Amino acid sequence: MASAGYLLRGVVLPSGQESELHVDAAGRVSAEPLPGAEVLEEGGWIVPGLVDAHCHVGLGPSGPVELDEAERQAITDRDAGALLLRDCGSPVDTRPLQVREDLPEIIRAARHIARPKRYISGLAVDLDDPALLPEVVAEQAAAGDGWVKLVGDWIDRGVGDLAPLWPDDVLKAAVDAAHAVGARVTAHVFGTDALYGLIGAGLDCIEHGTGLTDDLIADMAARGTALVPTLINVDTFPGIADNASRYPTYAAHMRELHRTARETVGKAVEAGVPVFAGTDAGGGIRHGRIADEIAALAAAGHPDALGAASWAAREWLQRPGLEPGAPADLVVYRTDPRTDSEAVRHPALVMLRGRIVEAA
Repeated sequence: MASAGYLLRGVVLPSGQESELHVDAAGRVSAEPLPGAEVLEEGGWIVPGLVDAHCHVGLGPSGPVELDEAERQAITDRDAGALLLRDCGSPVDTRPLQVREDLPEIIRAARHIARPKRYISGLAVDLDDPALLPEVVAEQAAAGDGWVKLVGDWIDRGVGDLAPLWPDDVLKAAVDAAHAVGARVTAHVFGTDALYGLIGAGLDCIEHGTGLTDDLIADMAARGTALVPTLINVDTFPGIADNASRYPTYAAHMRELHRTARETVGKAVEAGVPVFAGTDAGGGIRHGRIADEIAALAAAGHPDALGAASWAAREWLQRPGLEPGAPADLVVYRTDPRTDSEAVRHPALVMLRGRIVEAA
């Protein structure tokens, strides 16, 4: 990078104002003009780096992957403009990737917490005794970056349908334990039954949330509980149902959750629930699909789907946008990405920590 830094001119979002953005030699947004700076951009739309608020760096279709594959996953997200990743649980220690200046920032939730045989084998810390949940939540809070991930429901083969994993009193103690050390708690939930205890326990976010009802949505809105609906992952529900013929009640339930998912998201947004974009990349969803999730949120009625994957998500995750002194993490588009969904698929420029990203 030239020692004097860079100058970008264009429409800076979310303000929507024509402006100049100055990036200094240290890769940070400068409050002052930089004499001699290289003019890097003229006339595009300049957006704070995109956020994938639910992904799994270190997971592939067959489970955990080697660190070099996890690196490729992060590069794929980066090249799509996703420069901040909230990793919602992985058994792979990706901390070596966090120190890489050429990779997105990764906010790790350490490992999922589940009950034996009540989640995907090999991914979670499994608790035989649910009373241990507060203790293990505290351990995972220390192992991660301020987030803990619970498995709130999963198929119970004994009943043939989705069912909660945790007693309500244990959930409350676990959430309190996380909050006591400054961590936030989120939970994987597909159905409805587990949501009452989780939301009532005061957790901070629901992942998927396909079983939300009007009363639960109202409770989330009142509490400020966030939702990351992962709509492109919800689109896999019919296939899951097709492979669950031994459990017809569960299969029918998954199809119904898929049928109503976008309507549910629309209701949540309308009620004032903070809704953010997450792809659930890793496992069955490939990385680099944040544009698809933005489009899905927009189709579900989110009035600020781009913000849900950029400035609003950054604020929620307590990370800066493009204010002076912040790292120059940004994406430039040739047309307005708020109204042109195709624009988000084709970044004209990706800049990470003030360095121009050359696509892998």
